[in-house]
Amino acid sequence: MTLCTPARTTTRPRVQRPHSPPEGPRRFRIAGADLSASVAVFLIALPLSLGIALATGAPLQSGLVAAAVGGLVAGRFGGSPLQVSGPAAGLTVVTAELIQLYGWRTTCAITVLAGLAQLGLSALRVARSALAVSPAIVHGMVAGIGATIALAQLHIVLGGTPQSSAVDNVLGLPAQLADIHAAGLAISALTVAVLLCWPRLPGRAGRLVRKVPAALVAVAGATAVAALAGLAVPRVDLPSWSSHALPGLPEGPVLGIAAGVLTITLVTSVQSLLSAVAVDKLVAARPDGGRGVPRAALDRELAGQGAANMVSGALGGLPVAGVAVRSVANVSAGAVSRASTMLHGLWIVLAALVLVPVLDLIPLPALAALVMVVGVQMVSITHIRTVTRHREVVVYVVTLSGVVLVGILEGVALGIAVAIAVSLHRLARTRITREERDGRHLLHVRGQLTFLAVPRLSRALHQLPHGSDVVVELDGSFMDHAAYETLSDWMAGHLAHGGTVETTGPSGTRIAEPTPATASAGATATAGHTCCRPWTPWHNHQCGEQPAERPDEATEPAEPRRSPGLHLASGIGKFQRNTAPLVREELARLAREGQRPSQLFLTCADSRLVTSMITSSGPGDLFTVRNVGNLVPLPGEESGDDSVAAAIEYAVEVLRVESITVCGHSGCGAMQALLNGGPDDPPTPLRRWLRHGRPSLERMASRRHAWARISGRLPADAVEQLCLTNVVQQLEHLRAYESVARRLAEGTLTLHGMYFHVGEAQAYLLAGADEVHSYDDVFTQVMPTGPLEPGPLEHGPLKPGPLEPGPLEPARAS
Repeated sequence: MTLCTPARTTTRPRVQRPHSPPEGPRRFRIAGADLSASVAVFLIALPLSLGIALATGAPLQSGLVAAAVGGLVAGRFGGSPLQVSGPAAGLTVVTAELIQLYGWRTTCAITVLAGLAQLGLSALRVARSALAVSPAIVHGMVAGIGATIALAQLHIVLGGTPQSSAVDNVLGLPAQLADIHAAGLAISALTVAVLLCWPRLPGRAGRLVRKVPAALVAVAGATAVAALAGLAVPRVDLPSWSSHALPGLPEGPVLGIAAGVLTITLVTSVQSLLSAVAVDKLVAARPDGGRGVPRAALDRELAGQGAANMVSGALGGLPVAGVAVRSVANVSAGAVSRASTMLHGLWIVLAALVLVPVLDLIPLPALAALVMVVGVQMVSITHIRTVTRHREVVVYVVTLSGVVLVGILEGVALGIAVAIAVSLHRLARTRITREERDGRHLLHVRGQLTFLAVPRLSRALHQLPHGSDVVVELDGSFMDHAAYETLSDWMAGHLAHGGTVETTGPSGTRIAEPTPATASAGATATAGHTCCRPWTPWHNHQCGEQPAERPDEATEPAEPRRSPGLHLASGIGKFQRNTAPLVREELARLAREGQRPSQLFLTCADSRLVTSMITSSGPGDLFTVRNVGNLVPLPGEESGDDSVAAAIEYAVEVLRVESITVCGHSGCGAMQALLNGGPDDPPTPLRRWLRHGRPSLERMASRRHAWARISGRLPADAVEQLCLTNVVQQLEHLRAYESVARRLAEGTLTLHGMYFHVGEAQAYLLAGADEVHSYDDVFTQVMPTGPLEPGPLEHGPLKPGPLEPGPLEPARAS
């Protein structure tokens, strides 16, 4: 007899990150906010898709195909959940030119190839590299495309046909103005008037009706007027889906088709990635701080756009890209997941199948006016002000002109070339001047000291008399190896001839102090004492060497060893004797004028963090808040203790600070307590306070967030990981405050993350802190520099040590 036993099966448990919630079955749910947001986006996307298809000269159905595919495919597989993709106005010029050169079927094939190229770029993980392009180039490209679109659509508004280029459209405008079609112009004028006036309707009723998209109201109103008045204007004519044109094999020169693929890949990728980053900012600025909405995964977003372009091209649709207008509407409508984007694509499909008789009533001049207004709005005054403020208006103008006059790829290439030339000019622009004051020779060096400035620097240095007293003022941020050797060799020779040299910063602050050895030799060099003299009054100060007596203290008797209770009084006495006379005038001015700090600095109460030291700040600079763990409780969660919230409100609303910095540090006891805490711990005051740090624990354990990195490496242990993650999480908590969110939206406030490694005396800044929802939370090192070492220059007390000629190592770049 054979006994049958059930077969044993072994299953490997799924590995979960610490503190992650248990996994359960996934069920597709649609939130009410997503449903309402999808309808709002659909009402905007429908007329825009038809208008963009009209502007490109493609079949009108292709715009609906691209909108549906952008919602369903890019919405499902993209890395930015709330970004809405579809036919974009920025692709109008490119697509129109391709259709004119190669025909519609080949253009669809080019779109498929561009999508395949995007998938390849995503596999190479180069998405974030696209953001390295200068904003002036991107803004100039967008403005050039917008100007080209507006000029082309203006001919349709006036009742004519646009030409093949922006220059031809400008030259043909006088003849078009002489042959205006009154009915079409009236419909277009009505559409433009509604588009411009609808968002500005006043009063309570205006706020209610403004919830209906202006584009929908403008096109619907123009359609109704044209139908009721019986105006003879061309209208939308959607052909039968049975005759819809699908792609064919590419026909044309290989280089031309390759250029078309490259252009569509470049424009769609850059536009989609920039739009995804902007969506992250909008989500973070919401009152809830974007809780529950993951940050954009840019490589995945690029892959999603590639898949959407392949499907859209294969189905006979326009190229697809992330669209800012529809994405802003999606976020503003309260969408919380990618379901809103996908539902908007579904509504487009239903409209294309069911609402064809209604769509056929839309006048073409109304769609042309809608696209023309969109093109004009792409030339943003805000962008022009930004590039002007950053002295990049030349790059912007060259890129814009190149796109309008030559083409998109050519215009971008010109912009890149000019941006490189401007950077080289700034790097090479060094002003060196000499003057004599009170018997001392002052040499002013303004700008970056690179090898390009070495001839002028050497000439100026050797014109100084031997044996003279010289002050070299360095007003720049970088010195390379060649300039360093030139300056150090000259200083060695000048000191050998009995002269003195003092190196200062732009405000006259001495970079280093003379050493006793060089002073006894009758020469003064830019070197400092071997012990950090400014910190000797510290009770716990130990340098390994006893500092030399200060001249003004040499005659004073040595103080007896004081007990810890008397040390505070001793420190106050030294302040009153040594420091107060130097700062009394400045403090008196601050007392009269009141405080005007530029920054709210929120850091831990740890005794090892001296904010004034690590930020080189003084009275009136920082509005400082310190607490255990540098925590920012979410609004309404402080349970009777609103001290942090009150400080934030006072700093943002009353003091009008320009930035807020959250500073964590290594070896934080609060983070150690969070890691070691358990649910059964007694509810002590410390435990009740540390509950505001639990979101940092959850963030560290979550699969939706990349682990924070420090200067390119993973943290040393879990405590350091939590310290870094806590900084990022508290920045997100800040955005939940209504006053902070409003100032961020206005562009008058910035947020910064900082980490101070106590053992290394090294500060790290969170890369892209204005964009807390970046793909990786990376803290980059703020590099220090000793006196006259090649690399970034920082003025103020630097690492002491005599300047000695000899082999040098290139400076590290942060």
